[in-house]
Amino acid sequence: MGIIVGLTGVGGASLITPMLIFVFQIPASIAISSDVVAATLMKVVGGFKHWQQKTLDLQIVKWLALGSVPGSLTGVWILHCIKSSGSQDLDSILLRVLGVAIALIVALSLTQLAVKTFFPNFKLPSPPKWDLNTNSGRICTVSAAAILGCIVGITSVSSGSMFALLLIAFFRLDTSKLVGTDISQAAILLVFTSLGHLSLGTVDWSLVLPIWLGSVPGVLVGAKFCKIMPQRPLKFVIYGMLAMASWKLYQV
Repeated sequence: MGIIVGLTGVGGASLITPMLIFVFQIPASIAISSDVVAATLMKVVGGFKHWQQKTLDLQIVKWLALGSVPGSLTGVWILHCIKSSGSQDLDSILLRVLGVAIALIVALSLTQLAVKTFFPNFKLPSPPKWDLNTNSGRICTVSAAAILGCIVGITSVSSGSMFALLLIAFFRLDTSKLVGTDISQAAILLVFTSLGHLSLGTVDWSLVLPIWLGSVPGVLVGAKFCKIMPQRPLKFVIYGMLAMASWKLYQV
């Protein structure tokens, strides 16, 4: 799993969280919180490696973090409110929210993939490029990152997948910088999100430690291959990982 994340920047939580819930029968609240904490170290290591390789855009990372960090903390605050109220089943709510989040990722990515595969000559309307040297570009970036950050705070999903689609659509990054930028912003986002989930008391370290042992070496290998892999195959890997998230969802 670490190799996949280091190589593509996406796919970690979209696959690990459902696996913990539906294969190992871990309650949703514990699976999500444990996955957030486990993913943090993996993304930090991968982000540092991409920073060393200069395969990221620091300006984009900065403005995404300004939106995503407050957004994720808002998401964790929502979980605190649900848990403290005691009137709702937190695990049941999280299962539904998690399913919606993954379904949204899959729908967006598969639509784009299908059009490019079956209708290669069809030109999709190009969304406007966000220029971070303008106020409008910064406002759009921070606002979108805040919404996605809130989703990450609640579900742990999309710290890579949804942000990758955002980078593809509105920043037109080449593939190597796309992956590095995505992993680096996710590292910053997850550091703060994991602190919030630790305060919930739903982190199971017996799950976190084994994920760390396998994923951290993997993400270093993946980041190294990202630098040398041709862009076209790498782009197919990114979309393939999002398709796998769809498969996981419909196995529920």
